[in-house]
Amino acid sequence: MFRHTRIALLAASLATFPAGLPAATATPLELHPKPEVDLPVGDDVGFPEGPGSDVIASNCTACHSADHTLNQPALSRDEWRKVVDKMIAAYKAPITSEDARTIVDYLDRVKGER
Repeated sequence: MFRHTRIALLAASLATFPAGLPAATATPLELHPKPEVDLPVGDDVGFPEGPGSDVIASNCTACHSADHTLNQPALSRDEWRKVVDKMIAAYKAPITSEDARTIVDYLDRVKGER
């Protein structure tokens, strides 16, 4: 029943178009050029020098900028250990257990909760 109703409605709507109607022409899209963005130029932000700065730089900057890491909230030593453990377990960061301890020591010293 519904099929016949749909066919009748389609036929009625097509009958209202005049025969020989020219095909509609599409208006071409106006493409805009890619925007240009000026990024700030300067020295790359790195990890502050100190024991472990080379270890955190060589292990963590494969996925994070130093700036990203240094702009995290201050955490306790235990919370930093959990973060580093999560990077290893969940995201498969290839960090040795010795480097993980060094990274936690560094983060606790530089971004530890005081």
